[in-house]
Amino acid sequence: MKTTATIPNKIYTLPHLLYQVAAWRTTGKQIAFTNGVFDLLHEGHLHSLNKAAAEADILIIGVNSDASVKRLKGPTRPVQHQDTRALILASLLVTDAIIIFEEDTPQALIAALLPDVLIKGGDYTVEEIAGAKEVIANGGRVVLNSLIDGASTTRTIQRMQQ
Repeated sequence: MKTTATIPNKIYTLPHLLYQVAAWRTTGKQIAFTNGVFDLLHEGHLHSLNKAAAEADILIIGVNSDASVKRLKGPTRPVQHQDTRALILASLLVTDAIIIFEEDTPQALIAALLPDVLIKGGDYTVEEIAGAKEVIANGGRVVLNSLIDGASTTRTIQRMQQ
């Protein structure tokens, strides 16, 4: 019988995640990190997360807090609460860990975790990616994932409002 009881265990605080990352590293696991709002999960998110998971043994997803989403996207966002977004992402098979961050970028989080691979969408350049310099300086790499045309939360919301 399948159970979902362990899904919330994939959602970490920073101290617990740092401990878990150290444990994964002692077993030789490669760590990948990506981040985003993930307000309404769509095909583009799934595509990007699957590609990100293929880059390493472990996939950590940073999720913008509700407060940071409001600052970045405006007063009508997020559509879903940060805990809901984190739980949905934790339910995916490709996800090993979720962490919610309060800042507008995950710069400090990435500097603390120092993943082996940092993944963002192809709408960024390496120079624009928060934490890229730290990851590269630590011997890691940055990967830009391709995007799926037309797949965006903003477009989904616009279609819902029509």
